[in-house]
Amino acid sequence: MQIFGVDIGGSGIKGAPVDLERGDLAQERFKVLTPHPATPDGVADGVKEVVDHFGWTGPVGLTFPGVVTDGAMIRTAANVDKSWVDTDARALFGERLGGLPVTVVNDADAAGVAEMQFGAGRGRRGTVIVLTFGTGIGSAMFVDGLLVPNTELGHLELNGRDAEKRASSKAKDDNELTWEHWARRVQKYLAHVEMLFSPELFIIGGGVSRKSEKFLPLIEGIEAEIVPARLQNNAGIVGAAMRAAKQG
Repeated sequence: MQIFGVDIGGSGIKGAPVDLERGDLAQERFKVLTPHPATPDGVADGVKEVVDHFGWTGPVGLTFPGVVTDGAMIRTAANVDKSWVDTDARALFGERLGGLPVTVVNDADAAGVAEMQFGAGRGRRGTVIVLTFGTGIGSAMFVDGLLVPNTELGHLELNGRDAEKRASSKAKDDNELTWEHWARRVQKYLAHVEMLFSPELFIIGGGVSRKSEKFLPLIEGIEAEIVPARLQNNAGIVGAAMRAAKQG
């Protein structure tokens, strides 16, 4: 069975059909740049371009970088335009995609669901926290395999600022930090999250997970096990498709 998944990020919008039996992309993903400003209309146009690239006509699952209610209303928008707040995302994307069935979910929650089903969290019990490092820091928390939705732990305060402003991969690039310097920031962030929630496992995802060997060995003093995401930056696409299949 295949369902289309789209992952909307602060820098890019990427998507592909997903093979839900394997938990992997059925075709090579297609990506367009996220428009700036990332307004609802602009992002919806980008999503349409990605879906149209494959000539897709079935259900579509989409991620969004912010809090999403069960009814697909957007409640926060940290790394996209503030006009997203209180937008009915299901109605917006459904209309732009010509009436295709649409499911919208928090981006990190989608990545986490995929990692728990097909990746590094498979079969793990207790408290597991998936963190995606990109334009911001997304989070998905699971307790005995059950998702606690919309945790948004990237916005915890660290040194007087949103943690993602200091420890996201964008912060690394913007400040031209070495892997060692950035790893120290990530370590402080993980220590703070661990103090609050005492997870058994951290799964580190997002695009930077492809280079996990450059920074994970530098992180010290964390009691929880820390592993890279197996699905890497495709986890959001896979998880979005999974949620769309469940809704259908």
